[in-house]
Amino acid sequence: MSGNGTTAGDDPLQTAVWRLRSRACWADAAALLPTDTPTYTLQRAGLMVERCLYTEGGWGEAEDALRTAEAAARTDEERGAAACERGQLAYAATLHGVRDRADEARAALGRAAALIPPGAPGRALLDFRRGLLAENLTRSPQAARAAYRRAHAAATAHADPLLLSFTWRHLAGLALREGELAEARHGFAESLRIREELGYLVGTAPALASLAETEPEPEASRLREEAGRLFRLLGGVPTWLAHQLTPPTPGTATA
Repeated sequence: MSGNGTTAGDDPLQTAVWRLRSRACWADAAALLPTDTPTYTLQRAGLMVERCLYTEGGWGEAEDALRTAEAAARTDEERGAAACERGQLAYAATLHGVRDRADEARAALGRAAALIPPGAPGRALLDFRRGLLAENLTRSPQAARAAYRRAHAAATAHADPLLLSFTWRHLAGLALREGELAEARHGFAESLRIREELGYLVGTAPALASLAETEPEPEASRLREEAGRLFRLLGGVPTWLAHQLTPPTPGTATA
């Protein structure tokens, strides 16, 4: 993912949603949410978009949820958050080869940047997603690193540990590509630690597999085997992890 949303806190509804989301049950999580406020329609859209990124499916449901969220948005921040989800969906479709929507992704994230003020909580997620675009579609690692660092600082300031697990992971991926093995190992280890603490099961297998790329044997094989166990437990989700669980090649995974 992308990292949208935060963990549940003390809200029973959000706790139930989080438990389902973290176990790759996005549709079930979305079904728990009320339909009467922009906040919940945005959250539902975020869940459906995340499902697309992890499963390479559910595109129609995500589009429907996103259109509902866009129609329900009333404030600039709500409209910006909906645009951020629109950009993420277009990014995911492009990344997975469904359809080239890179221009739409850039335009939507640019619109979100104009609507979400600096310092607002949603800005951290926006910066992270702009980093994804720069890293994986534009192929601009310097721009990606700058965006990830902004997101990392903002996620720290707003105490968003899930997003921090993503920024640690992607900064580590850039370090690995540049041969900075110790820096990469530290970042991947931090991402894994946070995801295990949060119980973010669907993100733990990718974190284990990435850390394996920085470790010597036999630790690398142990980590990869544990990642494979979780991957199978969740029914082969995230789909794009399968290639990383075969003999590894340098690089990073998607989320």
